[in-house]
Amino acid sequence: MENLLWSIALPGFGQILNRKYVKGLFFILLEFVVNVKSNFNEVILLSFHGDIQSAIEKTDYQWLLFYPCLYLFAAWDAYRDSGAGEGKRFSYLPFITAAYCVTVGLIYSTKVKVFGVLLGPVWLPMLGCLVGVLAGLCLRRVLLMMGQR
Repeated sequence: MENLLWSIALPGFGQILNRKYVKGLFFILLEFVVNVKSNFNEVILLSFHGDIQSAIEKTDYQWLLFYPCLYLFAAWDAYRDSGAGEGKRFSYLPFITAAYCVTVGLIYSTKVKVFGVLLGPVWLPMLGCLVGVLAGLCLRRVLLMMGQR
């Protein structure tokens, strides 16, 4: 679990803890490139300050759309390599469904309002992550129950 949490902090850290140094450095480099090219740190700052329109304008969506899959694949990889998911069938599902929902949230982040509020390229995808993880956990449970029959 520690490796997963470190990977959530920064993709690649979990791999380094798992002694997968080349893979870890690759994820760190890839995260850095996507982060810089998409202006993601500035977008996060603007979003946290409530300036959603500026965050939307500053976002390079062509680059930021890579981030959800990179981020959640690195998290799943750290989780899997740590042995935490070993023997747990379908343990990848919450990561995949979260990556999908975050990506969809990012795609619609310039248009979709929640309770009349435009959430933008940080908050709507984060909401999508929560929905995706929960959907993946539910789907995993259903598949496991079906497999017991």
